[in-house]
Amino acid sequence: MTDRFDDSTAPRTGSLPVPGATLRYQVRGSGPLVLLIPGGAGDAEVFHGVAPALAARFTVASYAPRGISGSPLDVPGQDQKVEVHAADAARLLDLLSPDEPGYVLGTSSGGITAVELLVRHPDRVRLAVAHEPPLARVLPEPQAALAGFAEAARAAAREGAGAGYARLGAVLGPAQEGAGDADEGAPAPLPDALRETVEASSAHFLRHVLRPFTHHEPDLTALKAVADRLVVGVGRTSRGQLQHTIATTLAGAVGAECRQFPGGHLGSVEHPSAFARVLEETLLAAGPATRWAGRASRRHPRPA
Repeated sequence: MTDRFDDSTAPRTGSLPVPGATLRYQVRGSGPLVLLIPGGAGDAEVFHGVAPALAARFTVASYAPRGISGSPLDVPGQDQKVEVHAADAARLLDLLSPDEPGYVLGTSSGGITAVELLVRHPDRVRLAVAHEPPLARVLPEPQAALAGFAEAARAAAREGAGAGYARLGAVLGPAQEGAGDADEGAPAPLPDALRETVEASSAHFLRHVLRPFTHHEPDLTALKAVADRLVVGVGRTSRGQLQHTIATTLAGAVGAECRQFPGGHLGSVEHPSAFARVLEETLLAAGPATRWAGRASRRHPRPA
């Protein structure tokens, strides 16, 4: 395990060996821990604008999931398992917040990881915010969605990432006419670093993450028992799309709060400042982590 520290304003970077992979993460700020889990082919750069905005109140950690970007697999080319990714997130919480449960945000497939983390490791999670997790099996009739996600993965394997994303876009469908808020302004451009990561990691995501994650069946009974610590996020401009429908269905099925966030499925990238404000409000509404009182100035610990 390694850790490299810069100055107080730059992210501190580190690596964590886990069974079958090495996770690369970055940390900034101080206070209660917020773990940010990116989805799709993204890494920590998905939160390039969100993390600094939260760092005044929180210790903010983000990372590349195993198989993405700088978090290499020991044996590439294997289908991923939601429970393994949830165990990775739990290990990061153990490392970065060993004495206190952490707040968690996961977007898209990272939202699926956040939901599974809450189910399997509820003692490590103060609040889980799952933004549009595409858990298709929560739908009353999931067959069409499951078939569509599977076909997108097959298209990527046959014809490449472009064909896979084209099929995925058709499965998700268009947003409802009039969805969104003109006051949000134009979406921010994709950062160059994130674009490079997505280009390098899309084949892995489409071939080895998309199908197993979207086909994962969450334990709804277990989720109902911890629904007071789950917030399901939806994008303001994604209303009418499949991922928005799945998210609202999940919230209703387990009795969790469903909260609207700026932008669409990629709201954390499109409108990072506005997204961070809503996320901060959501975390603070969960109530203070009282045992952190008086420790807001504590520096991120150097892992052994």
